[in-house]
Amino acid sequence: MATKKKTGFNKENFKKEVITNLKVLYRKTLEEATPQMVFQAVSYAVKDDIIDRWIATHKEYEKKNVKTVYYLSMEFLMGRALGNNLINMTYYEDIKNALDELGFDLNFIEDQEPDAALGNGGLGRLAACFLDSLATLGYPAYGCGIRYRYGMFKQEIEDGYQVEKPDDWLKEGNPFEIRRADYAVEVKFGGYVRNEYRDGKNYYIQEDYQSIRAVPYDLPIIGYGNNVVNTLRIWDAEAIQEFNLDSFDKGEYQKAVEQQNLARTIVEVLYPNDNHYSGKELRLKQQYFFVSASVQRAILKFKENNDDIRMLPEKVTFQLNDTHPTVAVAELMRILVDEEKLEWDEAWDITCRTCAYTNHTIMAEALEKWPIDLFQRLLPRVYQVIDEINRRYMKLIEDRYPGDQNKLRSMSILYDGQVRMAHLAIAGSYSVNGVAQLHTEILKKRELKDFYEMRPEQFNNKTNGITQRRFLLHGNPLLASWINDKIGNEWITDLPKLEQLKPLANDKNAQKEFMDIKFKNKERLVKYIKEHNGIDIDPNSIFDVQVKRLHEYKRQLLNILHVMHLYNELKANPNMDFEPTTFIFGAKAAAGYKRAKLTIKLINSVADVVNNDPSINGKIKVVFIENYRVSNAEIIFAAADVSEQISTASREASGTGNMKFMLNGAPTLGTMDGANVEIVEEVGIENAFIFGMSADEVMKYEREGGYYPMDIYNSNPRIKKVLDQLIDGTYAKDDKERFRELYDSLVKEDVYFILKDFDSYAEAQKRVNQAYKDKSKWAQMAMLNTACAGKFSSDRTIEQYATEIWNLEKVQVML
Repeated sequence: MATKKKTGFNKENFKKEVITNLKVLYRKTLEEATPQMVFQAVSYAVKDDIIDRWIATHKEYEKKNVKTVYYLSMEFLMGRALGNNLINMTYYEDIKNALDELGFDLNFIEDQEPDAALGNGGLGRLAACFLDSLATLGYPAYGCGIRYRYGMFKQEIEDGYQVEKPDDWLKEGNPFEIRRADYAVEVKFGGYVRNEYRDGKNYYIQEDYQSIRAVPYDLPIIGYGNNVVNTLRIWDAEAIQEFNLDSFDKGEYQKAVEQQNLARTIVEVLYPNDNHYSGKELRLKQQYFFVSASVQRAILKFKENNDDIRMLPEKVTFQLNDTHPTVAVAELMRILVDEEKLEWDEAWDITCRTCAYTNHTIMAEALEKWPIDLFQRLLPRVYQVIDEINRRYMKLIEDRYPGDQNKLRSMSILYDGQVRMAHLAIAGSYSVNGVAQLHTEILKKRELKDFYEMRPEQFNNKTNGITQRRFLLHGNPLLASWINDKIGNEWITDLPKLEQLKPLANDKNAQKEFMDIKFKNKERLVKYIKEHNGIDIDPNSIFDVQVKRLHEYKRQLLNILHVMHLYNELKANPNMDFEPTTFIFGAKAAAGYKRAKLTIKLINSVADVVNNDPSINGKIKVVFIENYRVSNAEIIFAAADVSEQISTASREASGTGNMKFMLNGAPTLGTMDGANVEIVEEVGIENAFIFGMSADEVMKYEREGGYYPMDIYNSNPRIKKVLDQLIDGTYAKDDKERFRELYDSLVKEDVYFILKDFDSYAEAQKRVNQAYKDKSKWAQMAMLNTACAGKFSSDRTIEQYATEIWNLEKVQVML
């Protein structure tokens, strides 16, 4: 793996440190140590070097009194830390060689590390990429989130069904984290607010509340080759009094630890099921817990170097990653008014110049709303603040649009018994951004139209990006090495340099080398699938891949219905001209999302039938990779031939998996949705396979009606046959009604236009199959996808945030 030239690594010292760590941590010699012990010992040896850089970075920040962005997010899907840290320290090859000499394989040692269970989908992975880019570009930043004990869940597939198991990722300890008890803060829930009037001013005092102690754990975020180490700060919850000895002595053992158990509940699981009231309450508790702790700590840090709280916007920005952390607007107001004793107008001015909001969705159900009674009971003072923000905001709208009740209704923060968090974020932020050009335009023209009309200068687009350091340099070392040989390694920190590969796309030798690497990566995935699924697949087949969160709008159902259709065609015509294809899925469904979980069962049921039918001669195989996560994603992206990005047009804000596939040389099979639009702009429509309705066509149907899926069912025999197979026992001999809900959802409503787009999708799949037969043309297409991926680096995205929203300055760190 290519790295920058650097000094500072001492191989013999490192080897001694590993041996010493094994002795100190485990009382073991090198020969006695387990692989997990070696992983821990190696990590602590690496951490020693990281700490020096970390200290130097923060001394530089303090000396220069820099402006800092606090990136507030419910999720940070970091993946494994060791390999990524070594790459960014530019020590990967050195440590690989040192471990070889000790008798260990670095890849095997990396596999001992569990993925950090701090996120779930694209939102969390984006946050992780952003932290990597912030450090690599030298911008001062903290990521702020929650130290979940069990993440969302570890997915296991039992009898084709998703089963959620606790993801006990901290079982062996996290060698890279540092507990910062000296930075702990108190977070208050419940009680009531007493109003006291003195010295001509109102004072608000929260009483009879429950207190939680928020304790930060810091993780290093290492910039590539520049000595910068930023911080991911994740908060753990502890009781103020962890153990009540008096209760214990009375034999009340449960009561003795009751407060600690209540505190721990807050940080147990990411996205607890909110199909019930207590689940909703826990989610709101989680959000306020980490936001309050992060904002409190940021202000305390600001005050260490600055005397005047009015200077806060010059030194601090809170970037709110989607609606989960938007209570930050009200929490900052509470602190400025109640604790810093500022007048309301001054506090509001500071807040509106400190907070910025990223919208990640146009899905109404994902724009969070909280029942007012729940919010009021759990966060009584914060609710009062929101009530006052809303009163003044409504007056502003009334003055701007006199008598326009529709505006008041659509823009109110408090409406219909709910607190609308996206509206709070927009009211209290100086910037609102979408995450792809199409998404931002939809926000401006439809979802947030009234807000845009009132303050158009507030809205901007920041198309998402990914870090090439994890998803190419680490995830696909063979391709990374080949690129270095062809054009040098500047692309590692300047991804647009990949365009220098374009002339090679027509070179027959380069095509062969590129496709040989793809084949080796496919063999690596074949091995993984054999080990984890027990299925033999052919690396010569087309690897058609859809890996992402399971949601109806992402249309995994369209994909598997098409596989059923293909199977029908092959059964009817076994000699059909068809390039063998392996359809690979990976996805977690939210624990309470019944229809998504049923889709997983359908995929696995189809796999059981198709994979075990000798009559089709292995021409199609279906694989569902369980527990999709960052570490297996790296293997999957490198091996993919086709990138399935088939969401209903207008529904996917951006997508970032599409960029990871593109970077690794997989053409997009997709709709003109999210960042697919910009991918096609970069690579050319001739190097992608586009199908389906446009966003405008979809939105027209949603606005005006006129779509009747039953008409398609009755008039299209191919679709009718596939849908009938959902309920005739073809894929559920023991229970014909098992997939009835999926059938009904399609013929009765088809909210996501699966039947409408089916024929267009099937035709695009035929184009893929035909194109793959021309090996040279396919190689050219794959290579151009890699060569044109330069725009989609998170380095570019973060540069735009830093200069256009945050106004940050880069810092150089010398050791």
